[in-house]
Amino acid sequence: MPSLRVLGHAFRAWRRNRTWAKHEPETPYLADLLSGAPVCLHVGASDGRHSYVMTQVAPKARIYAFEPSAFAFEVLKVSIAWHRIGKQVTAIHAAVADKPGELLLVTPKKTSGRMGRAYAYVAETRPNGQARPDLDDTGMDVQPTPVVTLDGFCAEHGIDRVDFIRMDIEGAELKALEGALKILDRDLPHVLLEIHPIMLQARFGASGEAVLQVFEKLGYRMFALNGDRLEERTTLVDGLPWKDYFFIHPTRAARLPDGVFKARMAA
Repeated sequence: MPSLRVLGHAFRAWRRNRTWAKHEPETPYLADLLSGAPVCLHVGASDGRHSYVMTQVAPKARIYAFEPSAFAFEVLKVSIAWHRIGKQVTAIHAAVADKPGELLLVTPKKTSGRMGRAYAYVAETRPNGQARPDLDDTGMDVQPTPVVTLDGFCAEHGIDRVDFIRMDIEGAELKALEGALKILDRDLPHVLLEIHPIMLQARFGASGEAVLQVFEKLGYRMFALNGDRLEERTTLVDGLPWKDYFFIHPTRAARLPDGVFKARMAA
């Protein structure tokens, strides 16, 4: 039986989904990306809100939702059950990186005393000092978490096509993409990726530019919201600790649903 805390978090997510409240501004654009019966990978699934939206805009979608936090994974399972989307969404308790195994999940403790679960990230060792360089915190919780690569997971489960990847993993973007190079090269999936330049540099020895190079080498085009306007970009937006970016490959433009991405890709 899930704990009261798990049930409370799941109810909040369920209520927000049912009323379409407090979704991220990029969420409505999923309808312009997904149609038919796409295979989607939701990496850093948390309470499954993006997974839920995928099922609504593409009712035949097959979604694999990866969540490394033991607590959030329990919330995710309850949310999936309450929305009755278990036939579409498979929850996997794992982080995603460049090699399989085990890492530590570091969850900052906010100055309010609550756990900053949305800011959790993976690390090889417990960090010294503050949990994150971009947040004020009063400590941290550290727990082991299993790790998979997307290439390995798809090979093991016979997933021979991936249409869309949503990834929000607090600085581990490059590691996760390096473990998905076969999928990216084979399928050229649409990607909605939150990029964290500060965390990439401070905790992973990488950079936002290195993340962009993965997509540039494959010929992707990049888009980001500027207010309520979707604009094409070749660089990251300056001065932000994190931001979501869409990556669309020109060879898949003709198969996009009618909408803003299809129109922009044809321009």
